[in-house]
Amino acid sequence: MADDTIRNARELDAATLTRLLALNNGHATELSYLSPERFLALMNAAWLALAAEDGLALLLAFDHTAEYDNPNFHWFRERWPRFAYVDRVVVAPHMRGRGFARGFYKQALTRAAADGHERLCCEVNLEPSNPASDAFHAALGFSEAGQALLLSGKVVRYLVREIQTAN
Repeated sequence: MADDTIRNARELDAATLTRLLALNNGHATELSYLSPERFLALMNAAWLALAAEDGLALLLAFDHTAEYDNPNFHWFRERWPRFAYVDRVVVAPHMRGRGFARGFYKQALTRAAADGHERLCCEVNLEPSNPASDAFHAALGFSEAGQALLLSGKVVRYLVREIQTAN
């Protein structure tokens, strides 16, 4: 079961972090390419950094307090005072369907509620399309809050899931 192998990504060894960076960069069209330095900076700045212990799945998320220079993050910050933003989630193709993404989101929702965040947010590419991600987020109760054309030429959909907070 995936929940048993999800770890705080900041606690993984250098070899596993190298696998996570390669996984991210292997999906740069969906996620954006990261240098090793930028990857570690994002990992350290993240509100939540989760990974499969073998380095074959990753989630990085930031909350509304983050100093994060990302147009998608800022889109949410301009609209809501308290939120958590899933910046990237990726699972190696041969590991998909084993519950890693669902496990990541379950942990993110639980922590967001405990931290008093009102919603969990993310974006999904419309162009180039990402139908698997669309279906995944719809199944988790996310709904579209807007769209944007980015400087990179990507068109994204902004998705939001309201959450019950513990506060």
